[in-house]
Amino acid sequence: NENVENKIRTMEVSSHVSPVAAVSFVRAALVEQQKKMGKDKGIVMDGRDIGTVVFPNAELKIFVTASPEVRAQRRYDELKGKGMEADFNDILENVKQRDYIDSHRSVSPLRKAEDAIELDNSNISIEEQKQWLINQYKRVCKN
Repeated sequence: NENVENKIRTMEVSSHVSPVAAVSFVRAALVEQQKKMGKDKGIVMDGRDIGTVVFPNAELKIFVTASPEVRAQRRYDELKGKGMEADFNDILENVKQRDYIDSHRSVSPLRKAEDAIELDNSNISIEEQKQWLINQYKRVCKN
């Protein structure tokens, strides 16, 4: 019953995510939990292998991307906004390192699913993203 969001968003934790996620038995356990959560559909899930490994048959797959610089700036702003210590260059290096590790790991590497729709949100507002996502949902998931 404790909100741990601030604790798991630190640079210390972030720098350990990719190496831990590359351990095959850790990935297997996480994928199993994720599949259980989404077995009845009606779920929105975020993750680096959700559309390729966890839910390869999902009705709608969105591959969200942004430049490393934009993602680092967003993380920097988020940490500073929470009163946490942050160094932009350290964050940028962490983002690039995680991308490299995640896209080159042997188990569940980061990649866009062939049937995923790509959304590069580097230069669009949250409202524009929201509308784009709603439009994709309406187009693909016809009730």
